[in-house]
Amino acid sequence: MESNRLMSRRDLLRVGGGLLLAAALPPVAARAATPEAYRVVAAPARARLAGPGRPETEVWAYNGKVPGPFVRLRQGEPARLLVENRLDEETTVHWHGIRLPNTMDGVPGLTQPPIRPGESFVYEFTPPDAGTFWYHPHANSLEQIGRGLAGALIVEEREPPTVDRDLLWVVSDWRLTDGERIAARFGNSMEAAMSGRVGNTVTLNGRVSGAEPFRAGERVRLRLVNTSLARIMALRFEGHRPVIVAIDGQPSDPHEPEHGRILLGPAMRVDLILDMQGEPGKRYDVVDDFYDGLSYRLTQLAYDKEPPIRAQPLDAPVELPRNPLPEPDLASAERHSLTLQGGMMSMSGMMGGGMMGGGMGHGGVWAINGLSMTGDGHAGMEPALTLKRGRSVILTLRNDTAWWHPMHFHGHSLRVLTRNGVAVPHRQWQDTVLMAPRDVFEVAFVADNPGDWMLHCHVIDHQTAGMMTLLRVA
Repeated sequence: MESNRLMSRRDLLRVGGGLLLAAALPPVAARAATPEAYRVVAAPARARLAGPGRPETEVWAYNGKVPGPFVRLRQGEPARLLVENRLDEETTVHWHGIRLPNTMDGVPGLTQPPIRPGESFVYEFTPPDAGTFWYHPHANSLEQIGRGLAGALIVEEREPPTVDRDLLWVVSDWRLTDGERIAARFGNSMEAAMSGRVGNTVTLNGRVSGAEPFRAGERVRLRLVNTSLARIMALRFEGHRPVIVAIDGQPSDPHEPEHGRILLGPAMRVDLILDMQGEPGKRYDVVDDFYDGLSYRLTQLAYDKEPPIRAQPLDAPVELPRNPLPEPDLASAERHSLTLQGGMMSMSGMMGGGMMGGGMGHGGVWAINGLSMTGDGHAGMEPALTLKRGRSVILTLRNDTAWWHPMHFHGHSLRVLTRNGVAVPHRQWQDTVLMAPRDVFEVAFVADNPGDWMLHCHVIDHQTAGMMTLLRVA
């Protein structure tokens, strides 16, 4: 993978600070390695997260890298990925967003035995969809992701758009101590009942950056991946008009983001087309202003002084080819409803313990339809819904809490129909739906992938503290 030259650096920002490093993907014509070539090893490692000249941080990493090795597959072609566990605890890998067989989904106890220390597991699947995806553990996920286990996975389109560069920005946040160590106390009960473990350090591709190099007149495809445990981002590109062409790996109608802000919750991916129409030699801020009062400059788009490579934006379509998703029959679809409950300041009574009687595990402060399932997934989970294979389903998701929740559904992609009674435009499909407090979404899908599938909040503190359920397709 080709890396852009770093143009400048600035001091690490704390509590809402962030820095980016752009990494150019292989040229569009490049082919993925043979499936046998992908070997992913989870093991302790060290990474210089806090910038040049700062101490290295002890992390857990795939193949010694933070983020893990970039995996590039081809749509419709079999893939084989060997995962080896060199940690002192069990792990798995979940291939987030890919519609694959249930036995390859990486949920310990539910879809596979956990990978014990010193053992390995071979994941085999044929990705039906092109797009931007990622991979991460689904065992002790709060700590394993929080210590660095995450990587990007891209499935190539058969007919990719015409761009000058294809860039990948993997955004991660970390909670570091003054000594650049990863802070302990994962699963703090107060944080679990609120916004989760939001870090104090933001990196992109595991490194810090003050500015990213661009050339006036070029067209860039920018793939954003948020691997944070809890941080939600709202990105603004000063002086530019990014066009969203895909969400969670699934193409949408090309459109500019609402109010110019690109919302990127944990586990979400957004693909942008950027026509670089800035002035040569000038810099433009990329700002994250999601959290009130904590707006900060994430990085800068730094133009070199060379004249534009073209006078006008590239005259080529930006729309991506659609993936072979089954279109739900809304007229005949069966309807179901799932309500998110609990957390601090909730009206549901969860904090009093009144809903925990039917839950699994201990320490649940969140629930879905009154049932709290804690942890990462395990044997014996009873489904909230059992769906007949091949049926179209309309699912109403109600957020009856005071907090944001990126709700992720395994094994399927969801057609987003409405938000709070208003139709959602742009033909959006997502596997992770970001819900604001009191939001009500209607989503639809065809239950065509048999098995037991997790549906959970991807603020990992929320998931492990009870906001998780199971949908069975049989």
